[in-house]
Amino acid sequence: MAFKSAISLETLYPTSSLKLTTPAFTPDPKEKFSGFIPMEKLDITYSASSGPGGQNVNKVHTKVDLRFKLSEADWLHPDIREKMMELHGKKLTKDGYLIIRSDTTRSQQLNLADCLQKLRNLIRDAAITQRQPSPETQEKIRQRHLKAARLRVALKREESLKRALRQPPTVVDL
Repeated sequence: MAFKSAISLETLYPTSSLKLTTPAFTPDPKEKFSGFIPMEKLDITYSASSGPGGQNVNKVHTKVDLRFKLSEADWLHPDIREKMMELHGKKLTKDGYLIIRSDTTRSQQLNLADCLQKLRNLIRDAAITQRQPSPETQEKIRQRHLKAARLRVALKREESLKRALRQPPTVVDL
């Protein structure tokens, strides 16, 4: 038996039913994205952050680079993966890796959480399907644009007339 401290949880709370283990996660097959990101499928690297921070910035590696190969991300729904390729294709490296960086805080864990939140937001944005507006809605939008253009031209004419009336009369007017 290993050494147990006098202030361990088991000695402080002997009758506690608290289990300090991470529960196993099984994603819902009906949902396209549940928010779960398997950490073992991601390549996470830490490096020294830039910017102010004095000696701490030079000693502690708080910047987080999270990368994964989008084409081989079998944990993503195929529809979401295709949409992410379409939306973020320009952000991919030559090898097909999507890189997400964070160095906003001075804490490695908070920067990792920020990276994961950015990744979740990218995935959720790709999971949303845009509805096509109905023909009636498109016609209403077109009519509004036409009305706004006519109003803008009318205001320009009014302002032009107002400026013209400020001018002194010319010889032709007399």
